[in-house]
Formats: sequence, C-alpha cells, structure tokens
Amino acid sequence: MLGLVVELVPALALGLLLVGRFPGLPARLAPPLISWGIPISLVALLLRSEFQAGLLTAGLMAATASGLGLLLLRLPPLRRRIPDGSLRLGCIVGNTSYWGLPVALALLPPTAIGFTIAFDLVATLITWSLGPLLLQTRTTSGRRLLRILAGSPALRGLLVALILQQTPWSGTLAVWLRWPARAVILVALALVGMRLGLTLRQRAPGDHAARGLEAAVMGKLLVLPLVMLLLASLLRLPTPLRDAVVLQSAAPTAVSVLLLTEAAGAGRAAAAQGAAGLVLWSTVLALVSVPLWWWLLSGPLAS
Repeated sequence: MLGLVVELVPALALGLLLVGRFPGLPARLAPPLISWGIPISLVALLLRSEFQAGLLTAGLMAATASGLGLLLLRLPPLRRRIPDGSLRLGCIVGNTSYWGLPVALALLPPTAIGFTIAFDLVATLITWSLGPLLLQTRTTSGRRLLRILAGSPALRGLLVALILQQTPWSGTLAVWLRWPARAVILVALALVGMRLGLTLRQRAPGDHAARGLEAAVMGKLLVLPLVMLLLASLLRLPTPLRDAVVLQSAAPTAVSVLLLTEAAGAGRAAAAQGAAGLVLWSTVLALVSVPLWWWLLSGPLAS
C-alpha cells in the first residue's frame, strides 16, 4: 500500500503545481500521451503478463457494474437522493485509464494487468454509449462509438501486445520497456493532477455543493466496489481477477462524465458544476478509499 501512495501522491501534487504555472500544458500533453505513451506502457505490461480466459470475465464484470448501477439508480429513493443525471452517471463511470492502470501497476501482479485492461475497454464502450442516454441527450452513433474505441489507448496497447506476443522478441521488449512504461504512468497521474488544478481554478468553492454530490461520491467510492466485491465472492473469482475488478470499480469519477455533461448543451451549467465537483472530490477522497480497499483485499479477505 505504501507503493501506491508513493506513486500517486507525488505525481498528482506535481500536476497541481505545474498547471498553476503552465495552464495550457494539459492540452498539449494529453494528445501524445494518449496516442503513444499509454499504448507503449500497456504493451510493456501485457508482455509481462499472460493472456487468459479471465479477460472475458473481467469485461463482463465491467458491464455488470454499469448495468447494476444504472438499474439501482433508477429506483425512486435513489433518484430522489441523486436527482441529476450527470451525478448518477458519475456513480458508475470511473477513471479506469489514468487512475485504474497506475493503481494496478503499483499493487497487482503482472497476471492481473490484462483483467484491468479488459475492464477499462468495456467500461469505455458503456460510458460513451449509455452516458448520453442517462443525460437525456441524443444517442451516440455506432460510427462514433467505433471511433472512440479505435482511439482508446487500452485497445491500441492490447492489439500491439497481441502481435508482439507472437514474436521471439517479446521477452526482450518487455524488459526494455519496463521503465518507460512506469514513466508514462506517472505522467498520466500528473495529468490527472493538472486537470484537478484546472477544475479548482475554474470553479468557485460554492459550485461544488450540488444536491446529491455527497451521495454520488459515496456511491462511486464505496457502494459500487462493495457490490463488485460481493458479486466476485459469490462467483468465486480467482483472487487476481477479483482484486482487479474491485480496484477498477473503486476508481474515482472519470473526467469523461464532465465532458459528456458539458456536451449536453444549454441549460446544463449547474449539472456541469456538479459533475466537476464529483470528479474533484472523488479523486481527492480516493487517495484514502483506494488504499483502504487494497488493505481489505490483501489483508482480511486475502485467500
């Protein structure tokens, strides 16, 4: 757990410091990081792991997490508790790429990295397909979904790793790419810190007090991973697979929720403020909740 704190806190803090002096840095850094950095990092991680049948199970667990979340949030008591669609979406959409992957790298064995990536791919598809529906905007077209998936760093890394895995140089490449892969993950975390810094600068402190924000934060960081833990236990999933899906479910709300909310058009200013608050506070509190989940998985629940 100390390794997680050592990886997360300095990188996030560095991002917060840098964005104050270079506010345009996130916009410049994100495109090459997504296009090249994250895929290279994932290739290195996947070459060290094994491609297993559990990848399908991890993807199905991601779909289950989203499906159960959407069904539960449609219940009248929960709809009254979290009235805004953007906050309900934020309860089920986690930052599985820029947060979940670094957490997996710091805590999980190489054999669990593939499960993390499978979870991320399915979660990305569900986010961009069901997200607009929950926000009551026009649905995302099939062509747009394909473009989103084609641009996914997880999918790029997975495809390249599958090809390289069949070559005699896979082991050598895994060794060469080990440290560049870690550097990329730290830069990704710093980018999360930069985006948080921008959110703090652009939103007044009172803007975060949206109705239902506290319940949404609790649902994302506590309820959703708890449901995944109970389901994984009932299904008797292997420990690496269980740990991967629970930690991915415990990731804070993704920035994509804010992007989808802002893309919904006029009249969504208050919702965008609530989504920004959810992204901010879930990320800050995840610095405490995620280590606690890992302590539970590796301590009392260790098999």
